[in-house]
Amino acid sequence: MTYAVIDVGGNQIIIEPGKFYDINYVFANPGDIITFKRVLFCSKSSNYYIGTPCLDKIFVKAIVLKHLKGNKIKIFKVKPKKNNRIKTGHRQKLTRVFIQDILDSSV
Repeated sequence: MTYAVIDVGGNQIIIEPGKFYDINYVFANPGDIITFKRVLFCSKSSNYYIGTPCLDKIFVKAIVLKHLKGNKIKIFKVKPKKNNRIKTGHRQKLTRVFIQDILDSSV
C-alpha cells in the first residue's frame, strides 16, 4: 500500500493515489496539474522514507477538480448585561484535488 503524509497550507494530510481530498484554497484553475513538494513521510512497497523535515526527491502529482466552500461555522457572541448579541458565520474556501501519483525523482 502506497501512501504519504504531505504538508499543504499548514495542515498535514495522509494521502493515497486514486483518491480525492479537500484542502485549503489553491490558486489554480480546475483541470490544472499541481505538485506538492513538502512530503514529510512516504511508504512505498514496505519501504518507509522519513523526511527531516521534508523528503527532497519525492513529490506528489495532483489534478485540481473544482473549488468549493466548506460547511458553515456559526459564531454567536454575547456580552452579558449589555443586551449585545452578534450572530455571524464563516465558510472556508476549499479546493478539491485528485491525487494521481506519488513520484520519486531519483529513479
